[in-house]
Amino acid sequence: MTSLPAASPAARPAPPTATYRLQLQPEFPFAAAGRAVPYLAGLGISHLHLSPVLEAVPGSTHGYDVTDHRSVRAELGGEEGLRALAATARAHGLGLVVDLVPNHMAASPTHNHALRAVLQEGPDSPYARWFDIDWRAGDGRLLLPVLPARLPEVRDRLRVSDGALHLDGQDFPLRPGTEALPLDELLDAQWYRLGWWRLARTELNYRRFFTISELIGVRVEDPEVFGATHAKIVELVRDGVVEGLRIDHPDGLADPQGYLEDLAAATGGHCWTVVEKILTGPETLPAAWPVAGTTGYDTLHRIDGVFTDPEGADELTDVYREFVAKAADRGGRWDATERRAAYEVVGHDLAAETAVLTRIAERICADDPALRDHAPWALRTAIRELLVRVPVYRSYRAGGEEVLTAGAARGAKAAFAVPEEAEAVDVVRDLALGVRGDGPEHRAFRTRFAQTSSALRAKSVEDTAFYRYVPLLSANEVGGDAGRPAVSVEEFHAYCGRISRDWPGTGTVLSTHDTKRSADVRAGIAVLSQCPRVWAELLAEVAGVPAPDPHVAWTAWQTAFGFGTPDPDRLGPAILKSVREAGVRTSWTEPDAGYERAVAEFAAAGPGRIPLRAASEAAFALEPHIRAHALGALLTQLTMPGVPELYQNTEREYRALVDPDNRAPFAVGADDGHTELVRAALRLRRERPAAFAAAGSYTPLTAEGPAAAHCLAFARSGEVVTAVTRLPLRLAEAGGWQDTELMLPEGRWADVLDGVREFTGGPATELKLAELFAERPVALLARIDG
Repeated sequence: MTSLPAASPAARPAPPTATYRLQLQPEFPFAAAGRAVPYLAGLGISHLHLSPVLEAVPGSTHGYDVTDHRSVRAELGGEEGLRALAATARAHGLGLVVDLVPNHMAASPTHNHALRAVLQEGPDSPYARWFDIDWRAGDGRLLLPVLPARLPEVRDRLRVSDGALHLDGQDFPLRPGTEALPLDELLDAQWYRLGWWRLARTELNYRRFFTISELIGVRVEDPEVFGATHAKIVELVRDGVVEGLRIDHPDGLADPQGYLEDLAAATGGHCWTVVEKILTGPETLPAAWPVAGTTGYDTLHRIDGVFTDPEGADELTDVYREFVAKAADRGGRWDATERRAAYEVVGHDLAAETAVLTRIAERICADDPALRDHAPWALRTAIRELLVRVPVYRSYRAGGEEVLTAGAARGAKAAFAVPEEAEAVDVVRDLALGVRGDGPEHRAFRTRFAQTSSALRAKSVEDTAFYRYVPLLSANEVGGDAGRPAVSVEEFHAYCGRISRDWPGTGTVLSTHDTKRSADVRAGIAVLSQCPRVWAELLAEVAGVPAPDPHVAWTAWQTAFGFGTPDPDRLGPAILKSVREAGVRTSWTEPDAGYERAVAEFAAAGPGRIPLRAASEAAFALEPHIRAHALGALLTQLTMPGVPELYQNTEREYRALVDPDNRAPFAVGADDGHTELVRAALRLRRERPAAFAAAGSYTPLTAEGPAAAHCLAFARSGEVVTAVTRLPLRLAEAGGWQDTELMLPEGRWADVLDGVREFTGGPATELKLAELFAERPVALLARIDG
């Protein structure tokens, strides 16, 4: 295991102009992707974006459970199949972007060769450095929380043969020389301890991905580990098979910047690289990171937000609060709900992670005479109170004081009755900021605090609070702001101007394998912000279908409205998942079978049966406004700054719910209005790459007249103009476009979508928006006079 040498100079491939994400799985391997290449190339994309391609747990439908970084996944066709796909793609003018998972591997004793070696050889194994294992916490053993019940209840099913311990299809390697021992002695003699799966929450002594004990964290900050886990992917980059990388969950890494610098050195900077970094509010990507940008969730939030009516969203929230009658911290108010969820997750789901931090802090205090006599409970409390006050996912090398602020420390101290005991907060904050020293334990605390902060934010916001506070479900996406779903036109233009200047190669998305609802489903929901009273009337009309509680009724009916058609086989599982994630009356680990049965029966009898969009004349009348939103959001994403990504099947109308619903294999379908936009916009990006790629190429355009607020328009390098309708229902209610005009930049402009109309720009020939949008709610214009 050695670190990788720096890459030698080579021709740098052209960065993508547009990517298309394919979810690879045994049902859709490399060969199937190869057969789709001619069709996908015809859409106008420049690169295929593949889900993870390295060896994974057999049968995995996603590939994030990597088992061996040395080889390409055999179930997908192996390295030969990947190279053949790259050749096919190249023959059609396409390159490959690959999803890379540096943070974690499958914690599978059977399939993870590195972990298996550690289980057999213990801390002296050369692979022990791969994983964050706290051997001291486990009395020198690694807890494997894999048993379906307590050990005494499954002991009689354990079998020993062929140098391994076997249980119900699982097998565990044995420490050399222990195979002949009596079973109880054999179990005690291993470098691992088999335990009931419920012990993971409090007793786990290895770093995991979020709260998923089946995924074990990898120490890629170690040069040897980095080299061993990246040799194959770097080889594929150097050979030109892979031209871009999507870095999964960089916030789980010890030092994201250091990792990205190592990756850039290993690939020679020959890769377009984006990171799945979730930015919160005004947070920006660290300027020092050697990447093209993010994967695009920050863009998704701005696009969705600019098509959401702020006043209507506030009114809808009032309707919601009256309907669900929830306590402020149980879904009634966003800030209170978010804070309570954070406390629950840090104290329950992440108990093992906070225990690690407490043990490290205890050791540091014990070794430093100036820090002694801080009680373990005080350190644990300080850790908890500071973690819940981190306003973003985590801190990095610089700017920690802006994340873990003095104000956060003051708030954390309020949990203490005795001021002297509250001083533990200052100690913990200093350790998290790295100002108390730079020894191994100090670095370990600083790193694990940041990693735990990231896990807490993801689990408490994305996977808990977003399912409890649900006035407008379209806002509850990764990177979104449920408490402030709308984004003004001015904010949107400012955001686009900034990324055009600072991150022109960043990724942009509307739907992904991780979105809870596809863009077209969210469009149907977001339109309700323009008509909260219509929504209230719809809920009254379906009130005869009894629901287990008002909260699940609101969530289920709104999900069904966005989905558009009753489909119990798809809506039912999504609704059940929503109540489990909310964790109020049932959960994944503490299920209430009676409540879940009631939820399933309600979903089948109501949202899965009743066509809500056709339940009233007012609801049916929303269809053209939903279409306008969907097309407007799509054209905006395709032409704004950044590299647009199409998630598989979204080149046409695509209604999908939370995974696994959104991970069905790719399939070719009939063209529709979405496809027309995609082909036109991507053809333009391919023909005029400089117009879209240049830094600072974004210029806002402002309409004039009574309906000006309903037009979102911008120019790219003076060569392309995008204009779309926003809040179309409000526009119609106000009398339409009337005399509202848009002044195009100087020159002659062709309508790319109809291929017939031409317009003249300049102040003397302002364009009536009623004319521009006469045939469709969006317009894409290209300059034709040079």
